[in-house]
Amino acid sequence: MAQKKAHEVDRWLARPDTAAAVVLIYGPDRGLVSERAQKFARTTGLPLDDPFTVIKLDGSEIEKQEGRLSDEVRTVPMFATKRLVWLRNAGNSAALTSELKALLDEPPTDCLVLIEGGDMKKSAPLRVAVERSGAGMALPCYADDGRGLDGLIEEVMASAGLRLSMEARQFLKASLGADRLASRSELEKLALYCHGREEVQPEDIEAVIGDVAASPADACVDAVLTGRMDLFDRYFARHISGGNPPFLLLAAALRQVHLLMLLRGQMENEGKSASAAMAAARPPIFFSRKPAVEASLAKWSVERLDQAASRLQAGILKSRQNQALSDAISRQTLLALSVEAKRAR
Repeated sequence: MAQKKAHEVDRWLARPDTAAAVVLIYGPDRGLVSERAQKFARTTGLPLDDPFTVIKLDGSEIEKQEGRLSDEVRTVPMFATKRLVWLRNAGNSAALTSELKALLDEPPTDCLVLIEGGDMKKSAPLRVAVERSGAGMALPCYADDGRGLDGLIEEVMASAGLRLSMEARQFLKASLGADRLASRSELEKLALYCHGREEVQPEDIEAVIGDVAASPADACVDAVLTGRMDLFDRYFARHISGGNPPFLLLAAALRQVHLLMLLRGQMENEGKSASAAMAAARPPIFFSRKPAVEASLAKWSVERLDQAASRLQAGILKSRQNQALSDAISRQTLLALSVEAKRAR
């Protein structure tokens, strides 16, 4: 199978296999997809600003002009020994998949094909075509995990001559990760803000960095658990209209409920205040979400949180078992919790 696991991608990009005539870089983290595509393009040694040697296309162009990809790939290079055809925003259209299969059956010797795609399931035709070919390579890009974030933070901070306190690092990891380019941009902004100093402190992060790890799902969950039904409807509709699976909201809500159970348990059993319990949370709760977490702690007891967790687990199971009703089941489950939170005193 011509594919790499997520943790193997950077190692492969450092020394690409010359047998790969077609490289597919895909995944939900569009920033990471773009960054790695740039990295692979640079390894070719071709002048990336030369429009005769590096041909950049959009997925929509392939759909409108049948045979366009094949024509570009089969064109004989005039000003270099090799060309690069760089396709962005590739989907799973039948036309693109058909052209790609033909190219993989007879891979070009004087042209490389680089494809940037979005999130693709294992059964996605484009991904299957590349993975099953000896002339292709499929590279997945998922949101940075803890190890990936540590590496990115070290890279940017070290280049700026900065070091991080332990608390600052924890805040950074809590606020980054949804998108590689967004995370890198935030880190570079932080480095510029701290220019001329030696160490980054938590207050610097609070002053400069937006919570790029937060998502509409986080906002939706906060609205549910604080009883803001008007905001819940808005965020739920935005999540669904973006083509996102509704059960992800249930899963995000369940994670937040488990966190609240832990914090509320410390308040009830150890006599801690809400602020003290939140301050001891690991990973730390980022400052922009603290008001919502504190408001939730005031509304939910451990017993009621346990009931909420059971309701969410049942909702996740039902939404998986009844795909056609997944939107309705998820909305009903979350709305019921929102109503309960609104009634709480």
